[in-house]
Amino acid sequence: MRVGLLGSVRVVADGRESAVGGPRVRALLARLALAPGRTVTVQGLAEALWPEEGPRHTRPALQSLVSRLRRALPGDVLRSEADGYRLDLSPDAVDACRFERLADEGRRALRSGHTEAAAEHLTAALDLWRGTPLADLGAFPFAAAETERLAERRLGAEEDRFEVGLAVGADPGALVTALEPLTAAHPLRERLRGLLVRALAADGRRPEALASYESYRALLAGELGTDPGPGLRELHLSVLREDAARPVPPGNLRAPLTGFVDREDERRLVGERMADHRLVTLVGPGGVGKTRLATAAAPDLADHVWLVELAPVSDPADVPRAAARALGLRLSGDVVPRLVEVLSAVDAVLVLDGCEHVLSSAAHLAEDLLGRCPRLRVLATSREPLGITGEAPTPVRPLGPDSAVRLFTARARAVRPGFVPTDEVGQVCRRLDGLPLAIELAAVRLRTMPLDVLVERLGDRFGLLSGGSRTAAPRHRTLRGVIAWSWDLLTGPERAAAERLSVFLNGCTPRTAERAGIAEDLLYSLVDKSLLETDGSRLRMLDTIRAFGLERLAEDGTLHAARVAHAAALLDLAETAEPHLRGTGQAEWVGRLTTEHDDLLAALDFTVRTGDAGTAVRLGAALAQFWTVTGDHAAAARRLGDVLRSPGPAPTDAWWRAAAGYLFNAAFAGGLTDAATLLGTPPTGDGATAAFVRALHALAHGETGPAAAALEPHVDHSDPWTRAMLRAARYFVRSAEGAADRAADDLSVAVRGFRQAGERWGLSLTLMFQAFAHTVAGRTAQAAAALDEAEELTRLLGTHDDQRVWLAMVRVDLGDTDRARALLLDAVAAAPDAPQEVLARICLADLARHSGDADLAHEHLDRVGEGGDPAGRALRAVASAHLRCAEDEPDAAAELLAEAFDHAAGMPDPPMLAHVAVGAADLRYRTGAPREAAELLGAAHTLRGGPNPRNPDVAWLRRVLRGHDADYERGRSLDAGAARDRLRQACARAPASG
Repeated sequence: MRVGLLGSVRVVADGRESAVGGPRVRALLARLALAPGRTVTVQGLAEALWPEEGPRHTRPALQSLVSRLRRALPGDVLRSEADGYRLDLSPDAVDACRFERLADEGRRALRSGHTEAAAEHLTAALDLWRGTPLADLGAFPFAAAETERLAERRLGAEEDRFEVGLAVGADPGALVTALEPLTAAHPLRERLRGLLVRALAADGRRPEALASYESYRALLAGELGTDPGPGLRELHLSVLREDAARPVPPGNLRAPLTGFVDREDERRLVGERMADHRLVTLVGPGGVGKTRLATAAAPDLADHVWLVELAPVSDPADVPRAAARALGLRLSGDVVPRLVEVLSAVDAVLVLDGCEHVLSSAAHLAEDLLGRCPRLRVLATSREPLGITGEAPTPVRPLGPDSAVRLFTARARAVRPGFVPTDEVGQVCRRLDGLPLAIELAAVRLRTMPLDVLVERLGDRFGLLSGGSRTAAPRHRTLRGVIAWSWDLLTGPERAAAERLSVFLNGCTPRTAERAGIAEDLLYSLVDKSLLETDGSRLRMLDTIRAFGLERLAEDGTLHAARVAHAAALLDLAETAEPHLRGTGQAEWVGRLTTEHDDLLAALDFTVRTGDAGTAVRLGAALAQFWTVTGDHAAAARRLGDVLRSPGPAPTDAWWRAAAGYLFNAAFAGGLTDAATLLGTPPTGDGATAAFVRALHALAHGETGPAAAALEPHVDHSDPWTRAMLRAARYFVRSAEGAADRAADDLSVAVRGFRQAGERWGLSLTLMFQAFAHTVAGRTAQAAAALDEAEELTRLLGTHDDQRVWLAMVRVDLGDTDRARALLLDAVAAAPDAPQEVLARICLADLARHSGDADLAHEHLDRVGEGGDPAGRALRAVASAHLRCAEDEPDAAAELLAEAFDHAAGMPDPPMLAHVAVGAADLRYRTGAPREAAELLGAAHTLRGGPNPRNPDVAWLRRVLRGHDADYERGRSLDAGAARDRLRQACARAPASG
């Protein structure tokens, strides 16, 4: 009879297996079989069979199990003893005992050098195993402990047999194949690791042997904080000594022919990335300098650096051979083992340059070499990442402005010694996107071409920049070649998407691209391939790549269709934004449209230029409120005028909204009369927007009655924003009529309407008008409160510097000159050379004059020049007239006031005429006509609807004209029309002499 424990428990007698039923009966058999021929006490059996709380009467329960086991066993092999039970078997009848005997004999034979006997015993021992020992007794702790002990013995026997195999020269490859899964299953077992290292070395795979040792050393350090034992360390050294005897070829980097300009930060970054990651990929568009950066940084990283140029490789299967060629290795057969052998022997960096066209093969080679060469690091360059685990993609950006100029200058001096850069160099570098290759190609052109001619010809950058080095790769000899290389690597859908994206001037969001018919997955594929840049929310194409895409569109005859899709996408964005501009989302949507403004204008220009009146008018209507809020009223009026002149049919509702925006912005720009003439007679139409247009049209012609009549049916509109706008319009109409007292109610209703709508700009505007009304009436506290709120709203909106200037001007009327000066200086600093600078400097000139600094006043006015809209020209003329009066130049002042009146008279803005009247009063007083001066000051009161007592010029004139109250009241008693006529008369004749 034999008992098997090296698997499930079983009994074999006379060649047949006997059934042993019940897990506890089999556990009894196993416990007895583990001590064959020896008595196991009742106590020992009870502890094995009932490890926790057993039956109340253990002995009877055990006797019952023994009886059941006896029936399953042949003969009387199970014997009862005085204090227990015994299996009357020899140890060799139990496979576990036989295994341990054979394993021990095999180990002794191995140690005594009898390898043949050792192999025989160990093989016989391991052949006894059928599976997990005591596999069906997992619930019994004694079985679990015995299973663990036997498994450890088996592993030791397997190690002994591998030892025998190495000693007798068995096939080392087969040994490696058998050892690798065992080592993976027991990664911390040092003897197994040593056997694997020996087998790898015996198989000629010394780099892998060293890598196996290194990974074990790192594992021990990380898991246990220890080093390998002395035996394994000595084995490692012996492999190293054998490997060191083999010569390692030197690196192949060539000395650069030009200096490395200004990328030290990027060079340091590459070093830092390579210290943390064994695979770093420099990613960026063609011509950005990836190769130059890689070859400049690599020598700092290791003593052995090989550059593998993959650009000439056309067959992806040849990538390993290109690497072998770079290392100077034989190219016959499988070259990867020879690469591993060399690259494992030293600390090395392999530069895989230009991977994008053989991406998969380059990725597989890098992964294979890094896995088998522990001392190797790989620095790759590619238009897109290799896409393997452990890679650290590192973007390479175009040069910044200063660095680009320095590179251009350095390369230019090589062909034109003594070259001195000018501002035009910065312009060239900006237009070439800071791409080093493009900059170097442009600089070389200075050998035969003046810089100004180079700038002029940059419009044809691809034709111009075609004189690269004869020894460079073909794709790097011309700017067109470097972009075409990337383009040709795209799939058909990717190329089509890139070409359609090239019509976007300032990039776009994924949503806008989708509106233009470009799928999102294609966008991110182009980002991966360095044709697009992204900051997470926007996508942008370098201008050089854009230019190439536009060329392709033109060549394919699809440019017009792409621009149509672009215009449709921008129209969709503008129409989505437009309702939000009249409510609580105003600030957010103003920001979005500001970012897209270049593309919005391009779309508008395209639709106007191609006669697509329907799209042009819809786009103008959608953008009118945006332009109004952002404050460039003259430009808005000009654009909307172009839209309204577009021939062809357009949606009626959109036409009215575009016309409303046109007239409203023209009114703010001081050109309402000209705008109304251009618009002609408005068509018939119902609704609040049509009424608004008719009212402004009538107001432009001085017809205040028809203007008020047009508005009257709609001023209590149910929509709060519409109601507020109509009330604000009626405020203008009533002010023009000289009915400022009735106009105040319209302002209050407008303020409430804008508050209800949650619209900041309209509320800020009406509060400013309200502050002006309080100011002219002398209600200082109310004016200050309204101004404070208006100013805060403008600050929160953050886009309307023009309105900030008007707020400052009201501050001047309020007498708060310090605050006004601060606002004006902020506006000039925020946007120099912008339209609002004209108004700001005019007001600053007035403040300088009030403080007695005539030179500063002249400086501000000189910087304004003669340009600007009618309002700006009128204000500048008045400011200059005041200054000429103070300098005793009455004739010059008179000419300026006549000019100011001409500008102001064309504006439906009585307060502007009042401003001219104050200037005329100043002139009359200084030329000896105080009574006329007082009358004109009274006329100004009528025109603005109040005395405006804290304005510095008004306050000064009231003070010096004290005693002329009757003359002042005479002017004040005039109605608006008469006051206007009186001012025209005063500005038309020469000043009175003293």
